Amino acid sequence: MINEGEKIILFDGVCNLCNSAINFIIKRDKKSIFRYASLQSEIGKKLIADRNIDISKIDSILLIDPKIAYYHKSTAALHIAKELSGLYPILSVFLILPKFFRDWIYDIVAKNRYKWFGKKESCMIPTAELKALFIDQ
Repeated sequence: MINEGEKIILFDGVCNLCNSAINFIIKRDKKSIFRYASLQSEIGKKLIADRNIDISKIDSILLIDPKIAYYHKSTAALHIAKELSGLYPILSVFLILPKFFRDWIYDIVAKNRYKWFGKKESCMIPTAELKALFIDQ
């Protein structure tokens, strides 16, 4: 499924904000660390079940690091930023802020993401050149 050193990002495949975030990450993942799957896909559901994650309580992006476990909400976003090219790794400094505060801000955006950014009828279908990055294809 994935190679040594790779990490999996599970995202809401029908959320416009989430899809834009995945496209943003792909463009800046110069080391090709990340692989992607939607939360709604069979592999996404399996990865969630294997880790006993209650997705009804974690309505967010998930970063699965096979060596460590998983991260969600703001912690996932900041650990993803640490791996991107450019100045984005600097954002990981926000990990020093209390998780409850970071997640409070994250939850405001997550709760309103469909209203603010819209929703698709079905999950994103990657282009042929990006298909290898998606483990749910």
